[in-house]
Amino acid sequence: MAQYFSLHPDNPQLRLIKQAATVLHAGGVAAIPTDSSYALVCHLDDKAAVQRLRQIRQVDERHHLTLLCSDLSELGNYARVDNRQYRMIRACTPGPYTFILEATKEVPRRVSHPSRKTIGVRVPQNAVAHTLLMEMAQPLLATTLILPGDESALNDAADIRERLEHQVDLVLDAGPCPSEPTTVVDLCGTEPVVVRIGRGPLDALGIPALQ
Repeated sequence: MAQYFSLHPDNPQLRLIKQAATVLHAGGVAAIPTDSSYALVCHLDDKAAVQRLRQIRQVDERHHLTLLCSDLSELGNYARVDNRQYRMIRACTPGPYTFILEATKEVPRRVSHPSRKTIGVRVPQNAVAHTLLMEMAQPLLATTLILPGDESALNDAADIRERLEHQVDLVLDAGPCPSEPTTVVDLCGTEPVVVRIGRGPLDALGIPALQ
């Protein structure tokens, strides 16, 4: 049975954030709000938790997972970022954008893309997610909470609890958040490519969408 914490969306209770971090450090999988939709998250270095996260979403190792980072400096520890990439990321961060970049050696190989050795990274603009990341003192591995058979991401914590109470360890309820996923931008080539148009507006990027 999943634990269920109700948090203030702008000033989350630190006591509950610390408890949530304890659950994740112990190998738990949690559903947390972000600035795009709710996401499934787990500890980056916990192999069993990562497997559970993939099983809930029913995605294989070729599905890009995302590192939720507290800020740009932390992001730079886990992804290789040149000056051109940094300028684009900085212009949209924090916010509802996921950037695909080459992973550094700090990222376990089992969570990066098996052939490309890339990883998705983002800095969410959400008080609950940010406070949890600061308490964790490291990124969380995440995936958009779109369940098999659904066309859109879940954005209501009570619904998430009802549907996943026996599959996740924790649900953080900070009220509804947008049900639209992040805009995904692949920065690994010579030119950036928008892979998915989501909540993040394209005019902030100044690049064409994938046709």
